[in-house]
Amino acid sequence: MNPSDNNTKPVQIDNGNFDSEVLNSKQPVLVAFLTSWSRPCAVILPVLDEIASECAGKLRVVRVNADTNLDLSLWYDVQSIPTLLYFVAGNVRAKIVGTATKEAILSKLESTRKAI
Repeated sequence: MNPSDNNTKPVQIDNGNFDSEVLNSKQPVLVAFLTSWSRPCAVILPVLDEIASECAGKLRVVRVNADTNLDLSLWYDVQSIPTLLYFVAGNVRAKIVGTATKEAILSKLESTRKAI
């Protein structure tokens, strides 16, 4: 399955398709750097599902395994997990570190969009 085919659930991406799925995306993309062993990452997963569902067609939500994609984690200075990066036109516009509510995440993204 191509990650582009399903915008209603966060899809897993990696080093191999990061450019095409995030940097070259026509839509804004919320990238969640997560790990399978982290409790805070497990807590934020349902929040990401809700955001992906609510914002389908306006915002893509993708996941990156921070452990298996160390190049991406290092490149984007991911020092804590979860880390959420908001990309617009291939550029990072916002960063959220740690768990957050759906409302807090959407508020941060909205304030960033207004500033552009």
